[in-house]
Amino acid sequence: MNVRVTDSDPKLGSRLNRSMCRFVVRISRTGTRQAPGGNDQVMMRRFNISKGRRPVQIFLAVMIAFLFTVGCASTPEPVEETVDAVDSEFNDASNSASVPDTTVADTNVSGASLSIAPVYFDLDEFEIQSEYESILGTAGTALIESGATIVIEGHCDERGSDDYNVALGERRAGAVRNYLYNLGVPMSQMSIVSYGEAQPAVSGSGETAWQLNRRAQFQVR
Repeated sequence: MNVRVTDSDPKLGSRLNRSMCRFVVRISRTGTRQAPGGNDQVMMRRFNISKGRRPVQIFLAVMIAFLFTVGCASTPEPVEETVDAVDSEFNDASNSASVPDTTVADTNVSGASLSIAPVYFDLDEFEIQSEYESILGTAGTALIESGATIVIEGHCDERGSDDYNVALGERRAGAVRNYLYNLGVPMSQMSIVSYGEAQPAVSGSGETAWQLNRRAQFQVR
C-alpha cells in the first residue's frame, strides 16, 4: 500500500514516502489448540511479517479469514427442544368412560314399590340410545299396570353454562317422557324437571364422572 503525503514542505513528504514499506504475510505454522474451559477447537496461526512486494491487504484478508474460522468453531450446535407430553384426563386410562350396565333387572316392581334404572346420554345429546329401550319398555309396562306417577329428572355434566344445561336436561327428561307415552303410559302419570348440572350423581371432573352425570332418572310417587 503506497501512501503519499502532500505537504508544504516537499522534503518532509519525500522522507515519509520513502519510509513507507510494503509487507508480505507468510503463514509459517498452523495447528489446533484446546480452548481453556471449552470443547471447541480453535485454529491457531503464527504469522511472520516481512518486507516485500506483496501489499499489506493480504495480511488483513488472512486475519479476517482467521476471525471467521474462530467464530464458526465457537458457535454452539443448535439443540432441538423437546416438549414432554402433557398429562390429561382424556389420555389417562384410569379416566376412561365407564357407564354402569343397566338392564331390565334394574327396573323392579315390588308390591306398591316401583324402581326404574337411570338412562344415560352422550355429550350434548338427548336422543335415547337403543340399549335403554328394553329398560324403558319394562318401566312403561309397570307404570301402566300400577298406575303410579313419576317425576322424570333431566341432568347434565358440569360443562356448559347453567342456562344451557338446564335446557338440555329438560330435553332429556322430555325425550324419556315421550318415549314412555308412545308405549301407552298416560301423560297424567308423568311430569318432568331439569336440574342441569346442579345435582350430579358423582362428584369430580373427568370423563368417568361426566358420563355418569349425563342422565335421566326417576322418582316414583
